Amino acid sequence: MAAMTTDTTGTAAPDDEPRPGGPADSPFVRACRRRPVPHTPVWFMRQAGRSLPEYREIRANVAMLESCRRPDLVTEITLQPVRRHGVDAAILFSDIVVPVAAAGVELDIVPGTGPVVAEPVRTAADVERIRPIGRDDVGYVDEAVRMLVSQLGDTPLIGFAGAPFTLASYLVEGGPSRTHVKTKALMYGEPELWHALAGRLAEVTLAFLRVQIEAGVSAVQLFDSWAGALSEADYRRFVLPHSTAVLSGLADAGVPRIHFGVGTGELLGAMGEAGADVVGVDWRTPLDVATGRIGPDRAVQGNLDPCLLFAPWPVVEAEVRRIVEQGRAAPGHVFNLGHGVLPETDPEVLTRVVALVHELSARPADQG
Repeated sequence: MAAMTTDTTGTAAPDDEPRPGGPADSPFVRACRRRPVPHTPVWFMRQAGRSLPEYREIRANVAMLESCRRPDLVTEITLQPVRRHGVDAAILFSDIVVPVAAAGVELDIVPGTGPVVAEPVRTAADVERIRPIGRDDVGYVDEAVRMLVSQLGDTPLIGFAGAPFTLASYLVEGGPSRTHVKTKALMYGEPELWHALAGRLAEVTLAFLRVQIEAGVSAVQLFDSWAGALSEADYRRFVLPHSTAVLSGLADAGVPRIHFGVGTGELLGAMGEAGADVVGVDWRTPLDVATGRIGPDRAVQGNLDPCLLFAPWPVVEAEVRRIVEQGRAAPGHVFNLGHGVLPETDPEVLTRVVALVHELSARPADQG
């Protein structure tokens, strides 16, 4: 008898025979699980946000953290790109520092800067002040996910969180950093303190993702935005154990796990080892090359350069065609950008990209 899992509608289904219809049988989830699909699924990182005029209108005079804590706003903003672009998956509108704030860290998301931490982490006492979180600490996220699942129908919802290294970098640096010099100094100079911090953040991240899964998301993505600042040796020593704690900690959750970082071409194999079902690839590494590094047991996601969307349409079309073709080398491919949608992007171009990917990758019904 096949092993049983529970899909996001709460209906038990064999692992190798997903229930027809519903988010668990969507092209996106099927691609994540390396199953045949009717077309290559498409979604965009940061699709719910700054490039959409309807987003800017609804966010007017509402601070970022406040908007993440209002289920009505989270629901509307998450749905906007689904309505406009026809993407194959929605991603929860939130921010990677939301669970850290819920864990007691005083911070703010400053427009034009990003997360700014009032008292950067420097000591063991600072780490101890980061408390565990549960559903009650992020009840607004639980509520928003449930609202979204009820409205999205067969369209899957992706939950997400920041990976321990990227979160730790923000907490140690006090905000965004180009060099991560303070983070690396702590890693190299006080490895025990570093592992205590990363371990605590792994616990917070795992709890945050479990809240989203229990509320009904169909997949989760772990963002390690700054991991590309590390060598493979340092990644394996200082980061991999903690990312593994998060991703492997969700092995029984029944949803695909995506792992993504920027500038991580040399880390792709190691990132896959952390326990992901899908490894996101930025624009620097061709998908067929990335697939060779990641291996045959994981799908890939990516990887159009977000800046390409500003080129004339024939250039965009040629690049989309290239990526779709290279994605055929992978056991499963989710089309995405190599990083997030830039604020100045023309939404109409995103809509055209979705339609083009669907057209180029359409398979006969008996093959999908």
